[in-house]
Amino acid sequence: MVQDKDHILLNNLLYSCVDETKRSNEQFVHEHSLGYIISGSVLCATTEGEAIVNEGIVGLVRRNQLLKTIKIPPVGGGDFKSINIFFNQDILRRYSLENNIKAVGPYTGDKYRMLPDDPFIKGYFESLLPYFNQPDRLNNALIELKTKEALELVLKIDPSLKDLLFDFAEPYKIDLEAFMNKHYMYNVPVDNFAKLTGRSLASFKRDFGKIFSTSPGQWLQQKRLSEAYYLIKEKGAKPSAVYLDVGFENLSHFSFAFKKAFGVAPSLL
Repeated sequence: MVQDKDHILLNNLLYSCVDETKRSNEQFVHEHSLGYIISGSVLCATTEGEAIVNEGIVGLVRRNQLLKTIKIPPVGGGDFKSINIFFNQDILRRYSLENNIKAVGPYTGDKYRMLPDDPFIKGYFESLLPYFNQPDRLNNALIELKTKEALELVLKIDPSLKDLLFDFAEPYKIDLEAFMNKHYMYNVPVDNFAKLTGRSLASFKRDFGKIFSTSPGQWLQQKRLSEAYYLIKEKGAKPSAVYLDVGFENLSHFSFAFKKAFGVAPSLL
């Protein structure tokens, strides 16, 4: 079990509870994630746009993508609460073999799918809640059973989702320059960028150097700072509202780097 102030993680089951609007630090979706918003709402943003997912909605997020989320408590008061179950590749491959279910071909549909309203899938998520209070009741065998139960329910609701769930192809080699110019504001490790562009870390760094004539770390910082300068100087944005959006982790580091690059503190523009 992994637990902090706002989250409890039991193997591949995640319970979130926050009492104030909070931005998530996790921006790279490693595995397919099935989530249920118990209360409140969440703002999901990708380079394709933004969407609000409200209380009572069940959604499936595809693996291997970059995502920014903001968790928002209910307007009338109370906590934001949600449960997610992550479908790792091992269990999906086993389920595929056991049930002879295969994807028709590479999945090219939406990265996020909202499921139709269904009392069985909501009842399933509610059945998980007691385990977060008594985690010792949840062993590996039971976790696998609960994961397979979720898969059964999802496929019953929408059989076409097999093409998303059982597409085991890894990202193929794509245009690195175009991808980085579109996704540089996502604050994720360089090896995540490498994976998403279909490269090993060594190959990514080599190709990156040929294209940009600098290292990924240096380029990312300069690109993010330039975007921040534009937003603050030309759009009147406040530094405290910009630094996370452009890919920095904390305000003090952003302010230090900004002043070093432009000779003035961002608050003085």
